[in-house]
Amino acid sequence: MIDLVLFAGRILLVVLLYLFLFAAMRSGIGLVRGQRRDAAIWAVDVEKGAKQLRGLHVDILGPVVVGRSPSSDIVVDEPFVSATHARFTLQGPALVLEDLGSTNGTMVNGHLIDQPVTLRDGDEVQTGDTIMRVSRR
Repeated sequence: MIDLVLFAGRILLVVLLYLFLFAAMRSGIGLVRGQRRDAAIWAVDVEKGAKQLRGLHVDILGPVVVGRSPSSDIVVDEPFVSATHARFTLQGPALVLEDLGSTNGTMVNGHLIDQPVTLRDGDEVQTGDTIMRVSRR
């Protein structure tokens, strides 16, 4: 008789364990879906600059460096652009632009920046003669 009770207890424990794991999995998938739906998707489009850059579209999925160096994410081969000129960074849902100590500076909407700036949809960023527009989808 005791063997039957222990066997039924084991079966009940396994069923409860599977129900718990199923509930945890469902709530985890819901959180991931919610984060994807709410996450901001930022992009940079080059509007003015060198012919090979015009029309370039870059989705911001992580830090994006703009500069003259071939290792930059957006290579702007102009004499007034530093090797590593500026960096776009995602901070939560916000897009932040930081000048990386460039010689000639970085402008946002026609104003020279000296500290990191939180960008808004439609802002214009200028490095050298290259003008980029940021957008949020």
